[in-house]
Amino acid sequence: MSGTKRVGVIGYPLGHSLSPVFQQAALDALGIPARYERWETPPEALAERIASLRGPEYLGANVTVPYKEQVIPLLDELDEVASQAGAVNTIVNRDGRLSGHNTDVPGFLRALREEGGLEPRGRIALVLGAGGAARAVVLALLRERASLVFVTNRTYHRAFRLVEDLRPLAGRTRLVSLPMTYAALQQAAVGWDLVVNCTTLGMPGTVDAGKSPLPPELIPSDCLVFDLVYAPEPTPLLRDARARGARTLDGLPMLVYQGAESFRLWTGREPPTEVMLAAARDALAAAAAGGR
Repeated sequence: MSGTKRVGVIGYPLGHSLSPVFQQAALDALGIPARYERWETPPEALAERIASLRGPEYLGANVTVPYKEQVIPLLDELDEVASQAGAVNTIVNRDGRLSGHNTDVPGFLRALREEGGLEPRGRIALVLGAGGAARAVVLALLRERASLVFVTNRTYHRAFRLVEDLRPLAGRTRLVSLPMTYAALQQAAVGWDLVVNCTTLGMPGTVDAGKSPLPPELIPSDCLVFDLVYAPEPTPLLRDARARGARTLDGLPMLVYQGAESFRLWTGREPPTEVMLAAARDALAAAAAGGR
C-alpha cells in the first residue's frame, strides 16, 4: 500500500459519527499509512463524492444515513448481502471500480450474539424503521431464521416496501409490515423477544432528540431492546426499557463490529477490534464529560 491512502464516511449530517475515531485508531495500530476522514455530503454532491472514490489514493468509504440505498446506482457491483439487503454501508475501490458491501448484517449479528446474548433463530422481533440499517437487520434475522419479524415505520409505505422487497428471502419466517401507530403496535405485541430501533429517534443533533420510538408500556419485561443509536447513553428507548426490566444493548458494539468488517475489506488485514472498541468508548466518554 504505497503512499498515504484516504478513506472516510459519507453521510448528511455527520456531526455524531464516531467512525473517524476508531477507524483511525485501527489504521495507526497496524501502521497502515492512511487517513480516515469525515465527508459530510449534501444530496446534490453525492454523485460527485462517490465518483471521486475511483481515484488511486482512495481505499473506499463507509456510507451512513441517509445514503445507504441512494448510492447503489452509483456503484459498479454489489456483493450478495448488499444486493439482498438493497443497502450499502461500505464501498471498496478496486483499481477504479467501486464495489458495494453491507457489513451491517454481520456487525448486527455479532453484537446481538456476543453483547446481547441472544440467538435469533426461532425468535419474534419488532424492527422499528425502514431505512438502510433496518433492511440489514431484517435480512440478518431472515438469514438466521427468526420465526416472526414485524417491521414498522412512521411512513408506512416504506415499511411495506421493505417487507415486500425482502419477502422472497423470508423462507419460513413470517414477515409483517405495520403502521407506527399505538393501536397497530399494541395488536402486534405478541411476546417480542427482540426489539431493534433502526430509526434516528433519540439521536442527538436531530429534530427527534429526546424522543423514543416505542411507548414504554408496550416493551416486554423479558425481551432484549437493541437501540442502534449509541448516544446519549442511555437513549430514551433504552431508559424506558430498563425501567420495564428489559435487557438492553446500545448501538456502539454493532457500529464497531460493522466497521471492523469494512476495515478488513479495505486493507486485507485483520482488524484490531479491541483497539477500535476502546477508542470508540473513550470518545463517547469524553463527549459525555464535555457535555456536563
